[in-house]
Amino acid sequence: MKVIAIASRKGGSGKTTLAGHLAVQAERAGNGPVALVDVDPQGSLSDWWNKRAAPTPIFMQTALTDLAENIERLREMGTKLLVIDTPPALTSAIGDIIKLSDLVVIPTRPSPHDLRSIGATVELVEHLGKPLIFVLNAATPRARITSEAVSILSRHGLLAPVIVHQRVDFASSMIDGRTVMELPGESRSAAEVRKLWKYLANRIDGNLQLSVMPALPASPAADKLFAVAGGGRQNIR
Repeated sequence: MKVIAIASRKGGSGKTTLAGHLAVQAERAGNGPVALVDVDPQGSLSDWWNKRAAPTPIFMQTALTDLAENIERLREMGTKLLVIDTPPALTSAIGDIIKLSDLVVIPTRPSPHDLRSIGATVELVEHLGKPLIFVLNAATPRARITSEAVSILSRHGLLAPVIVHQRVDFASSMIDGRTVMELPGESRSAAEVRKLWKYLANRIDGNLQLSVMPALPASPAADKLFAVAGGGRQNIR
């Protein structure tokens, strides 16, 4: 069983939406059984799952103190993937979650506040020797700040080559426990989630030959504005 932690010190980065969508897409892609765990005290992922009509992915309620034991239970049950939604804070408990993970996904909105906040998360993940991948989330199409964020993130770690853009269907689908992939018709949002999961699934399975977002040149002003404290380049091991 593989364990993915969705982590970010910054609140509002879209962790819960991303966790739910990746778990559902993993099931749809045949990478299940998939389980979800919500250790964010706000319980937003739990609330979403309770409104969900579909029986998958499964949801496990657990205290942080029992997480390691329950991960083993899921593994014994034949679960193939566990996605953990973490709180927007860096505590010793978050460190314990990262230790149990095979991959840490850091969703980041293209904004100065989000980009400035990633340093501490990167530093913790690297200190624990775990691989990480940035996902540029809730981006505005064709906005200059989005391209600047790509440049900054790609030079401070591994950046997924799929950008998830800000669209209303993400929020509307989550209201009743669904995802954009489960809404009628085809959408750009659903296509982005499918491509992102395909990329992450290959990374976590050890395929190191897949493309990554290329590092782009940034202006000196952007580097100064989006200064990231701590954390260097991350190599997937």
